[in-house]
Amino acid sequence: MQSNSAKDDSDEMEIIPSEHNGTVHETKNEDSGDIHRAEENQKSNIDPNLYLYDDDLATRPHISTFISSIANYENTIPAATDPDAKPAAPSARMGTLIGVFLPCIQNIFGVILFIRLTWVVGTAGAVCGFLIVLTCCCVTMLTAISMSAIATNGVVPAGGSYFMISRSLGPEFGGAVGMLFYTGTTLAAAMYIVGAVEIVLTYMAPWASIFGDFTKDAEAMYNNFRVYGTILLIFMGLIVFVGVKFVNKFATVALACVILSIIAVYVGIFDNIHGNEKLYMCVLGNRLLKDIPLDNCTKGDPFMVDIYCPGGKCDDYYLANNVTRVKGIKGLSSGVFYDNIFPSFLEKGQFISYGKNPTDIENTSGQSYNQIMADITTSFTLLIGIFFPSVTGIMAGSNRSGDLADAQKSIPIGTICAILTTSTVYLSSVMFFAGTVDNLLLRDKFGQSIGGKLVVANIAWPNQWVILIGSFLSTLGAGLQSLTGAPRLLQAIARDEIIPFLAPFAKSSSRGEPTRALLLTIVICQCGILLGNVDLLAPLLSMFFLMCYGFVNLACAVQTLLRTPNWRPRFKFYHWSLSLIGLTLCISVMIMTSWYFALIAMGMAIIIYKYIEYRGAEKEWGDGIRGMALTAARYSLLRLEEGPPHTKNWRPQILVLSKLNDNLLPKYRKIFSFATQLKAGKGLTICVSVIKGDHTKIANKAVDAKSTLRKYMTDEKVKGFCDVLVAQQIGEGLSSVVQTIGLGGMKPNTVIVGWPYSWRQEGRNSWKTFIQTVRTVAACHMALLVPKGINFYPESNHKIGGNIDIWWIVHDGGLLMLLPFLLKQHRTWRNCKLRIFTVAQIEDNSIQMKKDLKTFLYHLRIEADVEVVEMNNSDISAYTYERTLMMEQRNQMLRALGLNKKENSKVDSQNDEKRNSIDLDGPEQEDAPETTSSKDDSTEKADGDLKSSVKPDEFNVRRMHTAIKLNEVIVEKSQDAQLVIMNLPGPPREVRAERESNYMEFLEVLTEGLEKVLMVRGGGREVITIYS
Repeated sequence: MQSNSAKDDSDEMEIIPSEHNGTVHETKNEDSGDIHRAEENQKSNIDPNLYLYDDDLATRPHISTFISSIANYENTIPAATDPDAKPAAPSARMGTLIGVFLPCIQNIFGVILFIRLTWVVGTAGAVCGFLIVLTCCCVTMLTAISMSAIATNGVVPAGGSYFMISRSLGPEFGGAVGMLFYTGTTLAAAMYIVGAVEIVLTYMAPWASIFGDFTKDAEAMYNNFRVYGTILLIFMGLIVFVGVKFVNKFATVALACVILSIIAVYVGIFDNIHGNEKLYMCVLGNRLLKDIPLDNCTKGDPFMVDIYCPGGKCDDYYLANNVTRVKGIKGLSSGVFYDNIFPSFLEKGQFISYGKNPTDIENTSGQSYNQIMADITTSFTLLIGIFFPSVTGIMAGSNRSGDLADAQKSIPIGTICAILTTSTVYLSSVMFFAGTVDNLLLRDKFGQSIGGKLVVANIAWPNQWVILIGSFLSTLGAGLQSLTGAPRLLQAIARDEIIPFLAPFAKSSSRGEPTRALLLTIVICQCGILLGNVDLLAPLLSMFFLMCYGFVNLACAVQTLLRTPNWRPRFKFYHWSLSLIGLTLCISVMIMTSWYFALIAMGMAIIIYKYIEYRGAEKEWGDGIRGMALTAARYSLLRLEEGPPHTKNWRPQILVLSKLNDNLLPKYRKIFSFATQLKAGKGLTICVSVIKGDHTKIANKAVDAKSTLRKYMTDEKVKGFCDVLVAQQIGEGLSSVVQTIGLGGMKPNTVIVGWPYSWRQEGRNSWKTFIQTVRTVAACHMALLVPKGINFYPESNHKIGGNIDIWWIVHDGGLLMLLPFLLKQHRTWRNCKLRIFTVAQIEDNSIQMKKDLKTFLYHLRIEADVEVVEMNNSDISAYTYERTLMMEQRNQMLRALGLNKKENSKVDSQNDEKRNSIDLDGPEQEDAPETTSSKDDSTEKADGDLKSSVKPDEFNVRRMHTAIKLNEVIVEKSQDAQLVIMNLPGPPREVRAERESNYMEFLEVLTEGLEKVLMVRGGGREVITIYS
C-alpha cells in the first residue's frame, strides 16, 4: 500500500505546473524530492537508528529476528504426518532424570548381569573379575566424557551418536559408524532374545524343551534357543510393528523390574550373610557333579554306583575320591572370598573342580559321567568380550536428545551419573558374589549342579521368582527397545543419502513407521539368533559397540587437537589425552577379545567407508576430518615452501587455460582429456577460464561458468580444481592467473594453452593474447604445452596404437623425453611406441649421435627407437622467398589498414562510442611509429612500404627456410604418427605486430600437414635425470 500511494503522489507531482519561475529544472527537483519522500515512506518500518543498514536488512535479518529463530528451533526430526489427523499436542520436554539417567540405567543393566556375571566372577576370580568390569567401565566412562564434549558443542538434533559422529568426522566415518552402531543394536536384540529364552528354558520351564534333555547335550540346548528365539522374535517384531506405544509403556515396567531385581539381590546378599541351607552341591573329590539328588550323594549309594561302575568296572577317579555335599551359598561371613580370589580358566572339555591339579581337571578316562565340564575355552580377554555388552547402552540419553528440555546439560550429567551408578553396582557385585557363593557354584554356568537353578535368583530375597520374572521382563524390554531403535537409526542414515543402496529404507509407512527398516532389522536379528549362544553373540556385538565408542573418542580428540573455532563445548571436563586413551582401550579390547571378530567389524567399517567415499553423496558438514586434511595440507605446503622440488620429484603440475565460447562453455573439451592422460591421476591440475568484463556486474556469469567448467572436468575425470577470473582484458587476466595461481609450493609448473586457430581471421587481438601468454609463462619459468589439432586427440576411454614421435631439436630440460613417458602411463597411449628424432648438421657425426642418444635413453630407463635425421645446408628455395613475401605483404597491408583507422579517428572527432572502442583495439602507438598527421602521408607511406617489399627481409627468410625444411622432414617421417611432439620456438623479443604475426606464420608452416601436434617449451630447469 505504501508503494502504490507513493507512486500516485509522484504521478500527481509530474502534472502540476511549477510555480517557481516555471522552469523545467525546478519541476525536476520537485519530482526528485517527492520520489525521495516516497522512498522514505517505504522505509518507514525501519528503525530510525538502523537507516545506515537499510540495504542489508533485505538479505540479512535483524538481530532480534535471528535470535528469535534460534530460540524457537526444533531439534527433532519431523515424522510422517497425516493430513487428516488432529494436530498433536506439543511433546513434553524431559529433564535429566527421566530423559537420560533412567533410560541409560535400563539399557546398561541387561541380561548378562543376571545370567553371566556370577560365572565371570567364578572363572576369572575376584581380582581379575574386578579388572574385567573396571576395564569395561573405564571404556564407557572415557567415551561418555568424549560424548559429553561433542554433545555440548552446539545443538544436537535427534539422531544421537550417529549424528554426533557423522557431523564430527564426516559422512564417510559417520556412515560407517552409523552402520556399525545399527548392526550392534540389532545383534543386541538377538542377544536379549536368546538370553530371555535361556532364562525361561533353563531356569523356569525346562520341560518345554523340544529337543530332549538339553542338560545332557549342549547342541540340543542351542537348538531350543534357535527355535524359541525365532518365535519370540516374530512376536516382538509384530509388537513393534503394530504398537510402538506399547513398547514405550513396557519400557517403564522393564525399568522397574531391573531396579527391583537389583535391590532384591543386594538385600539377599546381606540376608544370607551367614549362608543358607537351600542349596547344596554334590562333589566327587574336587569335581562338581550334576543331576545327583542330594539323598544319593554318597559314594556307596546304588545310584552313584550305577553311574560310575557300569558293567562292574568303576572309574578310577571315583574309586580314589570321596563324594561330599557342599553348601552353595556360604555367606559373606564364611571367608569364601579368599577361595575366589584367583582365576580358574579352563580349556574346553576340562572338568570344573577346586584347584588346578591336572588330575582333577583333565578327562583322562574319556567319559564325563555326571561331571560338569567347561563348554568353552575361557581367558581374561574372552571374558571381557562376554561381559562388555553389560556396560553398553550409554547412548540412550543422547539418542533422545530431541526430547530433552536442555540436552547440553542433561546428556553429560545423566550419562556420567548412570555410568557411575552402574559401575558401582557391577564392581560391588563382583566383590559380593566372590564373598558369598562357593567357587564351584559360581563357575556352574547353567546351575546344573543345583537342579538347573539360577545362582543370582537363589541369592535374592525373598525368593528366586523375583529375579527370574524380573530378569525375563527386563530382557524382553531391552530387546523391544533395540528392535524399536535400530530401524529408526537405519532410516536416519538412509535419509542422509550418504549410502545410496539404503535409499529404499528412508521411506516410512502411512503411520510414519520405518516398516522397511524394521523388516531388514528382523532379518539381521534372526541371523544372530541362529548362532543360538549368548557367549558367541556377546563378543560379536561388543566389536560393533567398541568400534562406535572408539570413533566417538576419535571425534573428540580430533576436534580438540585441531582447535577449530567452532569447537566450544560447554562441558569442560575433557581432554584430548583422555579421548586417545579411550580410543586405545577400545582397540585393545577388540583385539584382545577376539581378533577375528575385530577384523570382521573393521572390515565392515572399511568397506562402508570406501563405498561412501566413491559412491556416496558428497556432504559438507564441517567435520573434523576435513579440518585434519586442512591442517595436514597447511603443514605440507609450509614444508614445500622451503624450496623447489628435486628433479627426481618433478612432475607436471598442470594449469589448463580453457577458452570459453559465447555461451560460456569450454571451446575445446578434449583439452581436459589430454590433461587427464598426461598426469595419469597424479599431480595437481587447475583449470582456469577468463571472462572479459566487470566482475561486479557479471559475477553470476562467472559462477555459472565455473559450474560448467567443473562439470566438464568431472565428465573427463580430471581430478583437480577450477576457477573463473573476470578481467577487463583477456590477456591481462591470463597473465594474472599464470603469475598468481597456486599456493606456496603447490604452484603449477606446466601450462596448457590452446592454439588460436582463427588468428588470421580475428586479427592481432587473437595472436596478441596467445603470444602474451607464452611470454608470461616463460617469464614465470614454467613449461608450456600447446596442443594443435586438439579436436583430433583421442578420448580418455579410447585405446590407440601407433607411434608417438618426439622431434628433439633443442634441449630444454628433458621435458620432451618425460612427456611421452607420462602419456604412456595412461591406458589411452599405453600401446604406442616411442620414436625419437634428432637433427644432425653437416659437422655432426650422426652415427656417434645416435649411439650417444641410445645410451642416454638407456640411463633414463626409457624405451624408444632412435633416428638421427641429417639436414644438409641447401640453398633457399623460391618457395621460401614467395612464402616470406606473402607473409610480409599481408603484415604491411594490415599495418596500413590500422594506420588509416587511427588517422580517421583523429579527423572525425564525433565518432560514436562503438567506433572509438573498435579503434582502441587496433595497433598501439608503439607498433606504428610511422604514423603522420595526414591521411595522404600515411597512405603514401604504406604504398612505399608495399613497393619496397619486393625483396623480403633476410631475417624472415632464414626463419621461414628453417620452418619449411623442418616441416618437410617431419611430415616425411611422422605423417602417420599418432602424436608429434616438438620444441616450441621462442616468441620474438620485440613487441611488434609484424614480428608477432611472422612468429605465428612460422609456427603454422612448421606444423603444416600434421594432424596432431604438441609443441613444448621447457621452463628453464632440468625435469629428468639419469640418477636414482
